[in-house]
Amino acid sequence: MPSKREELATNYFKCSPRERAVFESGIKLGTIYHQFVGTPLSSTNVESLQRAIEEGVRVQPFVKDVRVRINLESLRGKKDEYDYQTLTGSMLDVTLTIRIGEVEVISEMRFIEELRYPLMFVTSVIGGD
Repeated sequence: MPSKREELATNYFKCSPRERAVFESGIKLGTIYHQFVGTPLSSTNVESLQRAIEEGVRVQPFVKDVRVRINLESLRGKKDEYDYQTLTGSMLDVTLTIRIGEVEVISEMRFIEELRYPLMFVTSVIGGD
């Protein structure tokens, strides 16, 4: 049963539940990219950063599941005290599941080598036909 707030919010969406679920997945992936790219990163904080990104996304509306992996092959050792890396889009591998009513959307963000780009894309949309 939708809450009163969700009923009010739904009035602003002039699209199907399927379209809204896809929209929500894109918003969440874009948030991950633009909020966390540039975060200082090392082998000592990669796991906690993955968990922090996941937990930050999980509290957002309609998120059923999220998995974040940071490519460890991109990490290198510090050269000196002033040297550190920052998270880049090419390091992120994210799988996100959004559920609105009977609609479930699975989307991903992954660096696609042949595009040389961290692509955000929809893997599947189930329900709401």
